Amino acid sequence: MLIGFFDSGIGGVTVLHEAAKTIKNADFLYYGDTENVPYGTKTKEQVKSYVRRAADFLVGKGVDVLVIACNTATSVAIEDLRNTYRLPIIGMEPAVKPAVENHKDKRVLVTATQLALREEKLKKLIARLDAADIVNLLPLQELVRFAEAEAFDSPEAARYLETELSRFDLSMFKTVVLGCTHFIYFRPLFKKLLGAVPDIDIIDGNRGTVNMLVKTLDQLGGDHQGAGHVTYYHSGVEVTDPQTLARYKRLLERLDNMG
Repeated sequence: MLIGFFDSGIGGVTVLHEAAKTIKNADFLYYGDTENVPYGTKTKEQVKSYVRRAADFLVGKGVDVLVIACNTATSVAIEDLRNTYRLPIIGMEPAVKPAVENHKDKRVLVTATQLALREEKLKKLIARLDAADIVNLLPLQELVRFAEAEAFDSPEAARYLETELSRFDLSMFKTVVLGCTHFIYFRPLFKKLLGAVPDIDIIDGNRGTVNMLVKTLDQLGGDHQGAGHVTYYHSGVEVTDPQTLARYKRLLERLDNMG
């Protein structure tokens, strides 16, 4: 079984990491659209064209399932993709539903990119949960830039996140949703900055996405044999240079160390 993952950059590696720990009998293709990252500041039309190009590439490589491991791309383009291709396509969804179910008379803070927060997909999800009165939205676009620079522990990233979080009385919140896969690299920083807030949870949608992937693979049946091998592509060009491959190894090791 061959599974394709797509993201604007390195954010989707967090989903790939979760999938590779769970699915032992598949191989993976990872497509990072490094020519066009970040997506959150682009127009919907631009993002749709980038996503279509990536999907065409991965489908052409023979993937059996396609995972859009990018919240922004999912919110903008998932329906178009499902209307275009016949293979299963799995998208990301911010973990708003479990956050709302867990709110316990406190508020929910949903963080994501600017474009994802503006999209109807998220608004409809919040409306379907009848949660507009308890959900606040916080764009954290700059975290994508810090992530792509691997500035996870930099003073600049810490100052930025601290400033943005200070816009709210955090004691009012029970849950913070990491609604962009890039943000997951900063979970330790979120924990540090939110450490003074009692019983606050930090959650993301990766586990739910991987659960859906496992269910989809079970439904497909067939030959699932694979060795867990990952081939990386940058905007359609295979990554072979040792320096970039070492970067992906560092990212995976960071995620391992985060637990």
